[in-house]
Amino acid sequence: MSEAMQTEPPMRKGLGSDSGRLQRAPLLTRALRRPELGALSGVILIYAVFLVVAGSSGMFTVEGIVNILSVAAEIGIIAAAAALLMIAGEFDLSIGSMIGFAGIIIGLGTTVYGLPLSISILVALVACGAIGAANGYLTVKTGLPSFIVTLASMLVLRGLAIAVTRYTAGYTQISKITESDPDSSAIALFGGDVGQGIFRWMAEAGWIATKANGLPIVEGVPVSVLWWVGLTAIATWVLLRTSFGNWIFAVGGDSVAARNVGVPVNRVKIVLFVLTAVSAVLFAATQITEVGSADTLRGTMKEFDAIIAVVIGGTLLTGGYGSAIGALLGALIYGTVQIGILYTGIDSDLFKVFLGLMVLMAVLFNNYVRRRATQER
Repeated sequence: MSEAMQTEPPMRKGLGSDSGRLQRAPLLTRALRRPELGALSGVILIYAVFLVVAGSSGMFTVEGIVNILSVAAEIGIIAAAAALLMIAGEFDLSIGSMIGFAGIIIGLGTTVYGLPLSISILVALVACGAIGAANGYLTVKTGLPSFIVTLASMLVLRGLAIAVTRYTAGYTQISKITESDPDSSAIALFGGDVGQGIFRWMAEAGWIATKANGLPIVEGVPVSVLWWVGLTAIATWVLLRTSFGNWIFAVGGDSVAARNVGVPVNRVKIVLFVLTAVSAVLFAATQITEVGSADTLRGTMKEFDAIIAVVIGGTLLTGGYGSAIGALLGALIYGTVQIGILYTGIDSDLFKVFLGLMVLMAVLFNNYVRRRATQER
């Protein structure tokens, strides 16, 4: 053996041609690959603007912040499920009508048929879950775009809600739902407030305003906010820590390739349609337990509000890329703008104009980020 061969250091795995591939990506590149970046930037920008134009209006008092979170939570509950479905490359336009339909099931079950409120909510979950499964089954078996399938469901559900309510109760609104079962645990589970003791203590200390009777003007944080945060946390865990989450990304990225490697594409899509239906029932339950009534028109256009929040949150319309945290930030932007416009005194009709511009900017920014991240690899 020659001296050169004896002194030549041994090659180690990971060096040489593989070292460039294994190097840790720069911080900017890793940040650009995160779908939440655009939404986080939007949140910072929105709050900076409102601090300037409405900082002294009461928007950032405890009452104002709770109002923002309440509006954001309603959209965020359905946006968390919609984000998973859109990452898988599908849409559900029946969410809004599902909210109204679920509300009618809960209202009629409690006031007309005498069921406990909790049982009525359970019936709505089962019924709407079955409808969501039917939406998914029709989509995967017929090959029709989910846009068409759920558009049909949107019309059918809204029509059924109106027809059934008029036939059963004689009108399209159902009142006194919670009064029919005032001791139901579902009222606190879906429509109560948390942290009431803390808010009373803050009122006694003079940190927040009080009513004439001495009670705080804000009694607590709505339970819907906890549902929103909890569902987002679960959705994020599913996406990032489970095999099912990997399947969701694979299905949205390339369903044919995903099927070829053994991913149960049809089952994944059907489950996600069921989840969006269940989220609509949760939305309806939080509203009913808060206001005590149901309306056949409730939930109108909420499917588009959920899509707006998800798109602003960084999820691509083509699927395969997005996050539940981004949807949470998108819902927060939605709630902040809707409440913030009221505090600034700007014509509230401009709210939809602003949201439309936000969607366009979010899509353009997401496309830029995707191209930049791809080039950096």
